[in-house]
Amino acid sequence: MIENAPLVTSVAVDQRNVALSTIIAAFTADPLVRWIFPQADVYLTHAAQVYDNFGGAAFAAGTAFEINNYAGVALWVPPSEDDHAEDDAVMSELLVQTVAAERMEEVGTVLGEMDAYHPTEPCWYLPLIGVDPCHQGRGLGAQLMKHALAKCDEAGLPAYLESSNPANISLYERHGFETMGKIQTATSPAVHPMYRAAR
Repeated sequence: MIENAPLVTSVAVDQRNVALSTIIAAFTADPLVRWIFPQADVYLTHAAQVYDNFGGAAFAAGTAFEINNYAGVALWVPPSEDDHAEDDAVMSELLVQTVAAERMEEVGTVLGEMDAYHPTEPCWYLPLIGVDPCHQGRGLGAQLMKHALAKCDEAGLPAYLESSNPANISLYERHGFETMGKIQTATSPAVHPMYRAAR
């Protein structure tokens, strides 16, 4: 462990929007998200709702983590909360409102393939982890990852994520994740589902 490393703590319920703001900043240039929402005003207007919909179950479960006064945030969804049928309906409605009609089928294909890769057995799911760009390069993402993976290992459960940015794959591999496949359509960036076996 790094000496004097910032502590990872659970996000307090009243700090939900602060945590989501960090994710918004971290994903501003994410290939997949900005392929879905290429216009800055659409992205900034709807990003908090998108991310809350995608990983918000972590807040209620106490498995939303932050480091260094919200310089970095990870939203982990434990197996007990990993049922997103209701969230899917909300997300579908949001996409109808924000994505051009001629792109809906392709966006839906990518999201559907992501869903198909999702493990059916109980596992910890990491929909979102991000560090504010002005705090990147200091190992905060790695510390967030180690913190939650220790909980996975304690429970003897696997972990799963989708890497929407190829630059992050090596980080995930260093923490024991292996690429399961590649999702890509005609115009979309590549998304790599990744799985870490139980330890």
